[in-house]
Amino acid sequence: MPGMSQKNLPSLPVDSPGRRRLPVLMRRAWYGLNQAFRRRIAHTGVTPDQFTVMRTLMESDAKGMAQSHLAIAMSSDPNTIASLLERMSQNGWLERKTHEKDKRAYRILLKDEGKIKFEEVRRLAIDLQTEVLSVLPEEKREQFLMDLATVADSCRLASKPAPK
Repeated sequence: MPGMSQKNLPSLPVDSPGRRRLPVLMRRAWYGLNQAFRRRIAHTGVTPDQFTVMRTLMESDAKGMAQSHLAIAMSSDPNTIASLLERMSQNGWLERKTHEKDKRAYRILLKDEGKIKFEEVRRLAIDLQTEVLSVLPEEKREQFLMDLATVADSCRLASKPAPK
């Protein structure tokens, strides 16, 4: 609200129109970032979700990652991941191997073509992140990311079903 100081805000209800709201801000930030990234990488043939798969695999065990663990790491559902992986496999970016301990499961690995594609898109992702975070003073950027990770973890915990 115009003219209202920061020290008066805590007395307002969390859902007051005069306060910033976490869900709206998180959605606006995610949507804006996702759209900007989608536009900047469109020429590469990679989607933001495919890049996230590539990054997650690059940062995981060299033997690959179980498909179910990938779904958890990406905060996604197994059906969405399966469809995403099928398209990426058709593009020649990854392979799904039968898991050595569970023949019903798959271990996902990036192929060389996927690693090359990842590096191409990674440069664009770094440029976008640098641009977006440049609105914050440099000394506050890492703390902002740590705070955002804390909020993201809290959201994940809140999304778990309540005990019966």
